[in-house]
Amino acid sequence: MSQQRHIIIGTAGHVDHGKTALIRALTGQETDRLKEEQERGISIDLGFAAFRLPGGQVAGVVDVPGHERFIHNMLAGIGGIDLVLLVVDVNEGVMPQTREHLQILQLLDVRQGILVLTKCDLAEPDWIDIVEEEIREEVAATFLKNAPCLRVSSLTGEGMPELTTAIAEAVKHLPPKDADGPLRLPVDRHFSVAGFGTVVTGTLLSGTVRPGDAVEVIPPGLTVRVREIQVHGNKLSEARAGQRVALNLAGLDRDRLQRGAVVGAPGIFEQTERLDARLTLLPSAPRPLKFRDPVHFYLGTARVIGIVALLDRDQLEPGESALVQIHLDRPLVAHRQDRFIIRSYSPMTTIGGGLVIDPAPIKHKRFRDEVMAALKALESGEMAFLLQKLSEQTCARVKDLELASGLGRERIEQHLASLGEDGRAARLGDQWLTTETSRAWRRRLTEATRQYHEQHPLQPGIPHATLKGALPTKLAPKGYEQLLAEALAAGELVQQQEWLRLPDFAPTPTAAQQKVIDLLEATYRAEGVQAKNRNAMLEQLRLDPDTAEDCFTLLFADGRLIKLNEESFLHRDCYNQALTQLIGHFAAHETLTMAEFRDLLGSARKQTQALLEYFDRQKYTLRKEDLRVAWQLPKVPER
Repeated sequence: MSQQRHIIIGTAGHVDHGKTALIRALTGQETDRLKEEQERGISIDLGFAAFRLPGGQVAGVVDVPGHERFIHNMLAGIGGIDLVLLVVDVNEGVMPQTREHLQILQLLDVRQGILVLTKCDLAEPDWIDIVEEEIREEVAATFLKNAPCLRVSSLTGEGMPELTTAIAEAVKHLPPKDADGPLRLPVDRHFSVAGFGTVVTGTLLSGTVRPGDAVEVIPPGLTVRVREIQVHGNKLSEARAGQRVALNLAGLDRDRLQRGAVVGAPGIFEQTERLDARLTLLPSAPRPLKFRDPVHFYLGTARVIGIVALLDRDQLEPGESALVQIHLDRPLVAHRQDRFIIRSYSPMTTIGGGLVIDPAPIKHKRFRDEVMAALKALESGEMAFLLQKLSEQTCARVKDLELASGLGRERIEQHLASLGEDGRAARLGDQWLTTETSRAWRRRLTEATRQYHEQHPLQPGIPHATLKGALPTKLAPKGYEQLLAEALAAGELVQQQEWLRLPDFAPTPTAAQQKVIDLLEATYRAEGVQAKNRNAMLEQLRLDPDTAEDCFTLLFADGRLIKLNEESFLHRDCYNQALTQLIGHFAAHETLTMAEFRDLLGSARKQTQALLEYFDRQKYTLRKEDLRVAWQLPKVPER
């Protein structure tokens, strides 16, 4: 895996607690870009900046609005952060949005943060001590319980060097990003630049992107080309997971874009209107969540209305967790392990969040033990999820599993290899399936062969192509050949030319069929190379074509008749005589004409032509215009 330490730092906290001023003091950049923000002195939308750490590394900074009216904007930017600065004004202490933002950070599983007390130039040290103690109590049960607490003033610069040092230290403990997964960029802003066209921005959650790459924008589901990449205003030849990115996209109309769209690797991502999830209701939720309650649903930069279907209960109490299915009022891109937030429908307040278990499930029935068992298995880990998806899809390529799981190809291949070693999954060609499915399909091959024997008792077996039709069309030809080879190696089936049969099967003609077989064999032997074509022979013998069909098949299978083409047949003895004469001719001559061979056989032209073309197909002879020369002649056949 490609290990890159690209970091996104985010702010959180109540309105007017100094988040934007703090970022301005740290970076020297203004994140309030809207005229209304600058006039009103509060952040309305997301703001972005670049922060150069002491070692030279540049981190992306996302400044979020603190006002409760703009919580949807805060949620659009907070999802991709690695490190949070929880900002509290020492003159006001912990406020409602401080708590709500902290709850959101917990639900989104942010794991690293720093407590920042702002406007410390306006408060006495003793008071600041009291506020810090209050904050410590507030975060005691969260990921920030052991976080450093810095006292700063954005106005005087007090504490800024210490905060910079604390950020640099915290960054050392953040896990490196994996850039090997499929490209995925949730769009949080989009705009047009004169002379360039449409630009989208966002935090690159996974993958790598380069100028010239083809990417898919969902919605609307268009594949376009990346014209240019910028990170913190600098043009780059590559951007990797964990960076704030601006992409100039060629051939995309800005009017077709919306916040919540995803720029991704083509063919990997799909939208869903239903997902399975583990949902947790906050202890502070004002009331229980009931079956089919509507909620505001936030995932990535998207915001939709969701209907919560509780699967094992009628209501979810505050502080409880449950497996649920959420039905969305419009589609969005979701993947397994994505985290989301829900807010009550009215009045709007954050009441919970959770983790996507399956982004493309079937619709579940409630109060079913098997449904709950399957969901718990999906929840238990990546390998369990892949195994479940293999079971649902019957067989899948790695690309199919990328689409279903959101995992990178390398990680999926590692899991599949482990499942194969454990005997829980099998590979057929470039497709994977569970071992249970593999065994079931092998049983299906033998059962289909058995049924064919019963329906066609005189045929030597089931044709190769017909047997493949017993398996799902999703199985590729290479996979079918491998599965068939395994069945043959295990002795479950026997192959005879193009037919397959059970080991204990032998064609058993009825008395009436045996008479037809004997008659056909005797007649073709007697007529030799002068044998009539199929229809003429059946007319001569007054045989029904349907009755004779299986009899012919048996004579071909055991080699008593040779099928030169669909109409011309020879008895094996006559064929061997003709082959012997061919070999004898080339022992004395370099070339052979059709007329020479016709005279040699004493046959009609049509039968001679059919025989020579058969020899060509067997590679015994090679045709050069009107002549034939020896190619790969066999030995003289035994009589």
